[in-house]
Amino acid sequence: MSPGTSLITVLALIVYFGITVNVSRTRVKFKILAPQISGNPYFERSLRIQQNTVEQLILFLPSLWLFSSFVSPVWANVIGIVWIISRIVYAFGYYQAPEKRTVGFAISALMILILLIGSLVGIILTLVKTGF
Repeated sequence: MSPGTSLITVLALIVYFGITVNVSRTRVKFKILAPQISGNPYFERSLRIQQNTVEQLILFLPSLWLFSSFVSPVWANVIGIVWIISRIVYAFGYYQAPEKRTVGFAISALMILILLIGSLVGIILTLVKTGF
């Protein structure tokens, strides 16, 4: 168990929690009653930011831990920090205008791809070393 990777996990979840709170805040601000999911462009962007972040968390968290276990906890933490920052950049860009989300999204997707490929390679190398 890596304390650093545990910290990255908690920080990622805190970012997600903040994004989720913002959806509730904008729902109240623009009087969009549940179960409605449309009605104000800013609310719709807030909701999409939250949805996309949870979609990415499903890939990010397991790949972060696999990479930490089979490749390097230090590099997993560095990549995790970059992912967290990129999700914040994505959110702030998207809050302003949809076209401003691209850089944050691209960086976070790249970090997940690195974690996934690195994990796969690390697992395969471990299996080869141990004779499956």
